[in-house]
Amino acid sequence: MKTRILALVLALAAGPASAACYADYKASRDNPFGLHYGVAQLPDAACVSLEAAKAALAPRLAQNGWTLLNILSIFGPEGLEQRKDSAGSDYLRY
Repeated sequence: MKTRILALVLALAAGPASAACYADYKASRDNPFGLHYGVAQLPDAACVSLEAAKAALAPRLAQNGWTLLNILSIFGPEGLEQRKDSAGSDYLRY
């Protein structure tokens, strides 16, 4: 019994498993000119600040000729559905 209680206490102390996080962003490109709004999943380490999110997302966009203009927000899975239509084909693309 003590072992089970100790295991439960240790599991609770470790905190919840990390949840997925996402960012909505704006990006541009020059040739051909384009602007887009998108939603991307971020690694856990990038969820701590807008700067960390920018550092994680900018290189992914750049591989396809896009320049990250700004991160609008960082959010959890609960914010995905409301952004899906606005992001269109750039929903979870990068």
